[in-house]
Amino acid sequence: MSKKKAPEAYQKTFSFRFFRWISGEKDPYLNEIEMRPQAEYHVDPEAVLRREKEHDAILDKVYDTEHNKELKLFHSLYEITSVLFCIFLIALLLITVSYLPAVGTVTRPVNNEVATRYIEDGLEETGAINIVAGMILDYRAFDTLGESHVLFVATITVLILLRLNKGQEDQNDRIFEPKNDAILQLVATFLVPIIMIFGIYIILNGHLGPGGGFSGGAVIGAGLVLYLNAFGFAKTERFFTEKTYKWVCFFSLSFYCLAKSYSFYTGANQLHSVIPKGTPGAILSSGLILPLNIAVGLVVACTIYAFYAMFRKGGF
Repeated sequence: MSKKKAPEAYQKTFSFRFFRWISGEKDPYLNEIEMRPQAEYHVDPEAVLRREKEHDAILDKVYDTEHNKELKLFHSLYEITSVLFCIFLIALLLITVSYLPAVGTVTRPVNNEVATRYIEDGLEETGAINIVAGMILDYRAFDTLGESHVLFVATITVLILLRLNKGQEDQNDRIFEPKNDAILQLVATFLVPIIMIFGIYIILNGHLGPGGGFSGGAVIGAGLVLYLNAFGFAKTERFFTEKTYKWVCFFSLSFYCLAKSYSFYTGANQLHSVIPKGTPGAILSSGLILPLNIAVGLVVACTIYAFYAMFRKGGF
């Protein structure tokens, strides 16, 4: 059993000061920290007028918009071209609309056999309970391959435009917030694993219910962005670098391309595919749709993180 302290000794302990702060009796920072009032900012009217005159003088001297005939001619041509382009675009859209079939006619695109084929034969032909997954990764897998390549090309374009030079790669991107946020790090420690597991679940469940590679990859990408904000580039680059992004995207897109090339070849030539569709409703079913969802999810997750890293730091 602990010995009871004297009142004078107890008042010097941390517990005494802590409970006084909790109860509101004493603020440990009040009258203990030097505080200097900030001087009120006053705008100097003469300085404002001087800057405006200097700005006008520079415009008149460099651009000379009032006496530059070439600039006036360019503005006139620009306005005329803009009006003509708008008129041409409106006329083109109206002509296109005039060729559309009337509402309710049998020949409308919504009444063709494609939608009926997806709904009635989709489960048997693709093995996926989720009709949307069967449509975008089997019937229209070529379009999805193009969309994945668009994401990769967009990231490479941003990399070319925003990447820092070799001598600038070590610049600190946390100049205005040099210290880590302890609250954000604590929350991220619990949330990031949950977000990652949820994103993996969405990808693996894409052929059985709502979800798939695009939505699951977006969730995983958001988890990577949260981890980067909480712990910084130093810890994130331990497992995710520019080389990691390139190799993951390369293998994912290559696998997608080879897998669907095989499916296209066998389907176009009426050949039997050796890839089983499995039992509908099982996790290992729907043929190539499950691994294709994984490939798309990896590309989307890496792209989201790469975009954020490039716009924030100019590199991974």
